Amino acid sequence: MTAGPIVALSGGVGAARFLRGLVRVAPPEDLIAVVNTGDDREFYGVHVAPDLDIVTYTLAGLVNDALGYGLEGDRFDLVETLDRLGHEAWFRLGDRDFAHCLHRTLRLGEGAGLAETGDELRRALGVASRILPMSEDPCPTLVDLEDGRTMHFEDYMIRESAPDQVKAVDLSAAGAAAPAPGVLDALARARVIVVCPSNPVVSIGPILAVPGIAEAIAESSAPVVAVSPIVGGAPVKGPASQLLRGIGVEVSALGVARHYQGWIDGYVLDAQDTELDAEIKALGLATRVTDSIMVDPEAAGRLAAVTLELADSLA
Repeated sequence: MTAGPIVALSGGVGAARFLRGLVRVAPPEDLIAVVNTGDDREFYGVHVAPDLDIVTYTLAGLVNDALGYGLEGDRFDLVETLDRLGHEAWFRLGDRDFAHCLHRTLRLGEGAGLAETGDELRRALGVASRILPMSEDPCPTLVDLEDGRTMHFEDYMIRESAPDQVKAVDLSAAGAAAPAPGVLDALARARVIVVCPSNPVVSIGPILAVPGIAEAIAESSAPVVAVSPIVGGAPVKGPASQLLRGIGVEVSALGVARHYQGWIDGYVLDAQDTELDAEIKALGLATRVTDSIMVDPEAAGRLAAVTLELADSLA
């Protein structure tokens, strides 16, 4: 393959675990993760960037694997104290995690960009891969419910426990944003573009909604390979079922393949969905069937290797 980075469209726990496998089978410095910022929100006076931090902490080997977010061994004294003082404390932000978010907030206040502050954090934590926000502009993802309420995705997922009555997902803020510095250049130089096994609606969808990103992917000569986030008719983690149904997409590996088919070249699906392989191939996509459940970093590495092998075959 030609020289260039592996660019991964990323968001949430599934992406973080996949990227942890990817850097086991490819040089970490070859990876550029373009990360969803639609989940970003202010909590407790600081700018929290959940997906950027999940990816950073996981690649640093510091993530709390049991929770899927935050830092292993972190304490929650700050949030628990705020709770006792009568503040809403449904968003669990650990003490060291809060310090990182406070650093981000202070640097943003000094005029630094979200990409710059993220780069400072990943270097401080010893991460060799580049981690780019999709945009430095506010891009809140909003969820419309059938009862007439509209709420930020973090409220929907955490405070409201992801109810099933999703009417629509509003990505208009991302649609009015600009790509962060480095994003379009990374896509232009990519030798492979990987779509991580992330939520198609609220992780990958916001990235594609940012003007210029989908166009850059379409113009790239790099093969684009997606990993299915749906296994056996259900997401491995998170509220993808509710959100996919809310936008009229079948909750299956085939449904996601159809959702992506206009802009990807290849698709990796789990062995539990082998019976869907022929239908996915009929969409014009090259496929690989493998065990995609990332039970540990070694399994994630095997999945990443299969994904890169498929990309190699398409180059």
